[in-house]
Amino acid sequence: MAEASRIFQTTLFPAFSTVHKPCRVTQSPSFVRKKYPTVHCSSSVSTSDSATAKAASVAQKVPWGCDIDSLENAEALQRWLSDSGLPPRKWPYKKWKWEREEWSCPEAGEVLQKYSVPDWPLLATYLISEASLQQSSRWSNYISALPRQPYSLLYWTRAELDRYLEASQIRERAIERITNVIGTYDDLRLRIFSKYPDLFPEEVFNMETFKWSFGILFSRLVRLPSMDGRVALVPWADMLNHNCEVETFLDYDKSSKGVVFTTDQQYEPGEQVFISYGKKSNGELLLSYGFVPREGTNPSDSVELSLSLKKSDKCYKEKLEALRKHGLSASQCFPLRITGWPVELMAYSFLAVSPPSMSRQFEEMAAAASNKTGMKKDLRYPEIEEPTLQFILDSCELSISKYTKFLQASGTMDLDVTSPKQLNRRLFLKQLAVDLCNSERRILFRAQNVRLCHSYLSRFFSVTVL
Repeated sequence: MAEASRIFQTTLFPAFSTVHKPCRVTQSPSFVRKKYPTVHCSSSVSTSDSATAKAASVAQKVPWGCDIDSLENAEALQRWLSDSGLPPRKWPYKKWKWEREEWSCPEAGEVLQKYSVPDWPLLATYLISEASLQQSSRWSNYISALPRQPYSLLYWTRAELDRYLEASQIRERAIERITNVIGTYDDLRLRIFSKYPDLFPEEVFNMETFKWSFGILFSRLVRLPSMDGRVALVPWADMLNHNCEVETFLDYDKSSKGVVFTTDQQYEPGEQVFISYGKKSNGELLLSYGFVPREGTNPSDSVELSLSLKKSDKCYKEKLEALRKHGLSASQCFPLRITGWPVELMAYSFLAVSPPSMSRQFEEMAAAASNKTGMKKDLRYPEIEEPTLQFILDSCELSISKYTKFLQASGTMDLDVTSPKQLNRRLFLKQLAVDLCNSERRILFRAQNVRLCHSYLSRFFSVTVL
């Protein structure tokens, strides 16, 4: 297979694309597999959502990639794939091996291998190295089609995260991710880059370029189930858009030695084709890809509910010790979905409200709250079910009040901004935050109503039976 068919490969967690170049079915369905077609991307320009994101972006600091999706970039990428011997309806895959010829600068690859750099920072460094070569890189056409600023929370400032995501737990996830990227760069700079400045000059390998490369990885790596879950960058295929309602995924096909997918519905010629980025919540989609689906359209949506032990609890120390023994803390977050909440949340809540007389059950409750074994043990403590339910409902109400406070204040935010460019950015970020807050608050409201109805029905039938 030609050089251009190589892709970058690593072995960590998955992600998918967020660049909005619609993929469309062609008139000639000669590539049909089973009932529905296996499709390829057209050279169409971006959707309105992508255009909005670009209009709101701040000044870019990396000298490669593109600011605006263009027909020229798409056609150049398509020609590059075709010139490399790739059929127009197949995406390539070739195992990425650590050989000298894989790096345009093989000495840099050898240094990173010598220091046993892990996969993600290794891949991020390789991407920067190739991007810096511009047209001299074998990947120049692919890199030129990548966004100069990936759409993820990596590009939100701390002030923006605090201002717009103060009510959502995804803020903490974003801060943690940004901190990890900064820490990774600082580690590489101190251990390696500063010792080999000729191979890793600071004007190329710096915080801004690492933020870019990690943004590309977070938003574009594709998990390939048939290759034991390995993830890879797949040029052109990583430009497919996400739809919460489809069950179509990219995967490696051993027979054709390419990355393919089979649609789960019939498409008309010229109609955009979608894939799934995975069963992710709206917050997770915003974190990695920079967009939030319309409220109520994501069946996998969830919200993190924060629960905490009360320090005034007479058994606070004993409960905290039981939690720590199973890797939990006094404050813990659990996912709430439209369909309900996990048994781990219920177990933690049982522990939080249990009286001293139930101290022998603390260990059992903490173990069920951690659920490291994957077993779904249904704990029942009828004597404390009512206070446990009230504890959860109160926690929901506390979170709802935070969302409501933000949503009420959002209408008057940023009225003092005079710079059109800064105003456009803030309005865009604020709208994303409003969309996320509405969807997460909706789940909390629903969780409250479902549990209240369940409680009332339980009381009613208990009284009726008696």
